[in-house]
Amino acid sequence: MTLYLTSMRKLSSALVCWIFLFQACSGFYLPGSYLHTYSTRNEIYAKVNSLTSIETELPFSYYSLPYCEPIDNIKKSVENLGELLMGDQIFNSPYRFRMNLNESLYLCTTHPLSKLQAEILKQRTRDLYQVNMMLDNLPAMRYTIQNGVKFQWTGYPVGYTSPNSNDVYVINHLKFRVLIHEYEGAGVQIIGTGEEGLSVISEADNKKASGYEIVGFEVTPCSIKRDPEKMSKLTMYDEVDPVSCPQEVENSQIIREKEQISFTYEVEFIKSDTRWPSRWDAYLKMEGARVHWFSILNSLMVIFFLAGIVFVIFLRTVRRDLTRYEELDKEAQAQMNEELSGWKLVVGDVFREPSHPKLLSVMIGDGVQITGMAVVTIVFAALGFMSPASRGMLLTGMIMLYLVLGIVAGYVGVRLWGTIKGSYVGWRSVSWLTACFYPGIAFVILTVLNFILWGSKSTGALPISLYFRLIALWFCISVPLTLLGGFLGTKSAPVSFPVRTNQIPREIPARKYPSWLLVLGAGTLPFGTLFIELFFILSSIWLGRFYYVFGFLLIVLLLLVVVCAEVSVVLTYMNLCVEDWMWWWKAFYASGSVAAYVFLYSINYLVFDLQSLSGPVSAVLYLGYSLLMSIAVMLSTGTIGFLTSMYFVHYLFSSVKID
Repeated sequence: MTLYLTSMRKLSSALVCWIFLFQACSGFYLPGSYLHTYSTRNEIYAKVNSLTSIETELPFSYYSLPYCEPIDNIKKSVENLGELLMGDQIFNSPYRFRMNLNESLYLCTTHPLSKLQAEILKQRTRDLYQVNMMLDNLPAMRYTIQNGVKFQWTGYPVGYTSPNSNDVYVINHLKFRVLIHEYEGAGVQIIGTGEEGLSVISEADNKKASGYEIVGFEVTPCSIKRDPEKMSKLTMYDEVDPVSCPQEVENSQIIREKEQISFTYEVEFIKSDTRWPSRWDAYLKMEGARVHWFSILNSLMVIFFLAGIVFVIFLRTVRRDLTRYEELDKEAQAQMNEELSGWKLVVGDVFREPSHPKLLSVMIGDGVQITGMAVVTIVFAALGFMSPASRGMLLTGMIMLYLVLGIVAGYVGVRLWGTIKGSYVGWRSVSWLTACFYPGIAFVILTVLNFILWGSKSTGALPISLYFRLIALWFCISVPLTLLGGFLGTKSAPVSFPVRTNQIPREIPARKYPSWLLVLGAGTLPFGTLFIELFFILSSIWLGRFYYVFGFLLIVLLLLVVVCAEVSVVLTYMNLCVEDWMWWWKAFYASGSVAAYVFLYSINYLVFDLQSLSGPVSAVLYLGYSLLMSIAVMLSTGTIGFLTSMYFVHYLFSSVKID
């Protein structure tokens, strides 16, 4: 319901935009979060998120290190479900900015470091932990130049190690560059739809809204050795002399026991021509556009290849056989029935009940649920409703969609069960299993990973209260909706098969090679359409990069659906041609086997692209999340292939008239 209200609110804002567009010649935008304007000397405080590292993938709280604390005590920001699941912990910080006022300020001097504090600081530095800071909802961006190439990163390191010794130095001085744009509020109406809800700045509010808007937030970190006795006489926000960065190693602040660290920072405000709606462009620059287009072109080639095979099957083989068969009289048909070969021989067995029909129905129901969640989420993201300014919104939206789509999963699972069995006896157990199958697998995997995170004292560990919240959401929303969907499924008549099933099953001829080998090989084609985009997705998850090319992802998803359908139909037809009537599970795994290649590619990515990932704990976390993702991919792609093959088989044998 929450997702529905949020979506409707955003949809209504889009409609308002279009109405205003036809009423006036002003500028409009849907930025994703509410516009803040500040007057000169207005105070703005930065916020800090969890410390993160691409080496360990274990987030830790910012204040787990001996950093300066705010005067008004540490306060935790309210977080949504997605932020909690991602391990975010957002706190206030003592870093104060006064609009359009350049300053160089003192924060605090720590007490002498204990042995434990010094060791933790050194370990966080060696593990390449980054401090993630935000100002006006913009992450701090850091630029570095390596071999003449300019790189951009979000956040700044906890410290750095000396190349010539074992000494470790802490980052204790920050030089901030805040890019601001002067907003006069003339002739512009702004519609915001972000964290603070729907709001419209009308002409009457233009004067009130005038001021400066923050459009960029950059940081240059450095380490400076200061005299602790002199600095401890200062109070927070006293002025200090500005310094140049970077400093020589001998002038840097070393980390060791009983050392006192003084924290300072500088602020410089720079006017920019960048407008507020475009301030995220620097973070979301699309790199490798040609690679994305190559991925799509590669997928199209696979689709056309498979489409040609399907075309031959339908128009040259199936249509030809059916036309010849329909042109014969009854006596000739009877004679031809005795000479049948290929798929026409299994007409009395093709709709025979498969092994484990309940499990198949449950997996198809869950597959429909996951596929629906993925499609709707990516469509909304491609249309711009999943703003990066709203952290955790994408994950929250996916979870709420999954819960609501339980009604579809229950309906499809029970309907398939009734089709296979011919009646809906036992539909309640099918509905319950559909509601529990994938969530149960996810619960087991996440619980094991959570115990690992608890043991590491990471902020990525889910608190017990969140566990109860997730269970409550599942039990109060997903389960009832799945049962309701199953009940609605019983109100529809089961799909009737076009031919009768013989009492005695037909013997399947022996093959020169096992059938599972063909099924496993079929998964390479869907994987070929997916693996390039999969690299960018894994990089965004594990290397802390922004992924915002949802338009490309939507195209790849649609192509993947087409390839899965074609692969499954071709493989099903090939099985029927060799008189193998056990096509149900083979149709599912023909396209679902792509999950095996996704998991193997994840292992390849871990070995060759995540070489910085250190420790068995990090590897277990990575493999656990990859396994969860691969199971979801299997259910989704397998469902697409199975439903397409079922329609194909039903259509094929509905044209055959054999008594």
